[in-house]
Amino acid sequence: MGTKWVPRLLLSLFLLVPATAWSIEIHGRSSTQLEWFNNDFNDQRQVEIGQYLRFSLTDIDKEGKLSFFGYGRFNQDLNNGEGFNARLYYLYGEYRNLFDKVDIRLGRQFVNYAAGTAIIDGGQVGLKNIGPVAFSAAFGRNVIFDLDGEGGHGGDLALALSAYLYGFRSTDLEISWFRKWDQWDVARDTIGATFKQNLFNNLKLYGNTRFDLASETFNEVLGGVKYFPISNLVLTGEYYQSYPTFDATSFYSVFAVDLYQEAVFRADYTINEMISLNAGYTSQWFGEGGRGHIYHIGCGLRPIEPLLINLEYDNNQGYNGKTNGFLADVYYDVTKTLQLAGGMGYDVYTRDVVLSDGTARLFWLGCKYRLAKNMTASLRIEDNSNERYHNDVQGRFVFNYDF
Repeated sequence: MGTKWVPRLLLSLFLLVPATAWSIEIHGRSSTQLEWFNNDFNDQRQVEIGQYLRFSLTDIDKEGKLSFFGYGRFNQDLNNGEGFNARLYYLYGEYRNLFDKVDIRLGRQFVNYAAGTAIIDGGQVGLKNIGPVAFSAAFGRNVIFDLDGEGGHGGDLALALSAYLYGFRSTDLEISWFRKWDQWDVARDTIGATFKQNLFNNLKLYGNTRFDLASETFNEVLGGVKYFPISNLVLTGEYYQSYPTFDATSFYSVFAVDLYQEAVFRADYTINEMISLNAGYTSQWFGEGGRGHIYHIGCGLRPIEPLLINLEYDNNQGYNGKTNGFLADVYYDVTKTLQLAGGMGYDVYTRDVVLSDGTARLFWLGCKYRLAKNMTASLRIEDNSNERYHNDVQGRFVFNYDF
C-alpha cells in the first residue's frame, strides 16, 4: 500500500473542513529539521532535511465527539544517494462517547496493550460505562517500516482484545491478548497484564507481564514499588526479567537465548530549589552464571536561577568487562527567549581482561531561541571520539512552529 494514498486522504480530509469551520479547532506542530551525521551503513557523511507534521482537528461537531489526528514526516537526503523517504505514523478519525458507551477509531493508529503494541491500518473500538470493567478491541493491517519506507506484505495483520478496570481512581488493571500474522502465518501469540495501585497517598505498586503462548514462557516480567516517605524523597525498587522471544516466522526463533534478570534500587532526594540528589544500584543476572553490578550517583545544581548543572557518574562491573563514566550538562537562560547549553561525557571501559582500557568521549554545544510565542529554533552540535571514530561531528538544527 505504501504512502501513495496519504496525500489523497489528507486532501479529502481538509476538503471537509470548510463545511463546519465555524467550530473546528486546529492545533499541531510543524518541525523542520536539518541534520548531518555519519551513515553507519556506508561510512559516509550524510546531510538530510526533514519535515515533521503533527496535527489535531477537534470540536468538529457541537458535542465535541468527533476528532481527527495525524503525524508523519518526510526526509530528503542531500548528498548520499538515499533520496526521498516518508513515513506516516498515524492518521485517524476518532468518535467518542457514542451512546455514552462506545469510542471508535478508524485509520492508521498506534495501539498499545499490555500484551503487545503495533501500528495498524484498521480500527479500534472501546466499550465503557457498563460497569467496573471496560473492553477494547483493535484489528488491522500490521504496518512495518524499513529503511526505505514501508516493508510489509499481504497477510500482515494484528489483533488485540483487552478488558480493564474503569472508573477506579487509585487502581489500574488490564488483561489483554495480542496476535500478529506474518503473511497469514501466526507470528506472535501473547497474553499480558499490567497493574498499578496507589496506597496511603505515599506508596505506589506496579507491574507488567507478557506470556508467549508459542514458547510457553514469560518473555517479560516487571514488578516495582515507589515509596514517598516525605514529599521530597522518592525510593524505588524494581525487579525485571526478560526472556527474548522472536516471531515464530523469524529465522532467529531457532536460536537459543538466555534469561536476563535485574533488580534496581534508587533514591531521588530534593534538598531544596538549588540541590537535588539521586543514587542507585542495579544487580544483573545473565546466562551461564554471569553477573553485573551498576552503581550510579548524580546531582542537579542550580546555584543561580538561570543556571542548571546536571552531573552523573556510573560504575559498571562484572559480565563482559567494566566501565567508568560521567556526564556533565549545563543549561543557562541568557534571557527569557535564549538558552545556551553544553556538556560532555567520558567513559573508560574494558571489554575483556586481555585488552587494554578504551575510552569514549562526547562533547556537545547547543542553543535554543524563542522567536515568537509559537516559534522556536534550536541547534545542537556534538563530537564523538571512540575506538571507531577519531572525530565524529554531527548536529541538528530544528525550527518548530506551533499552531
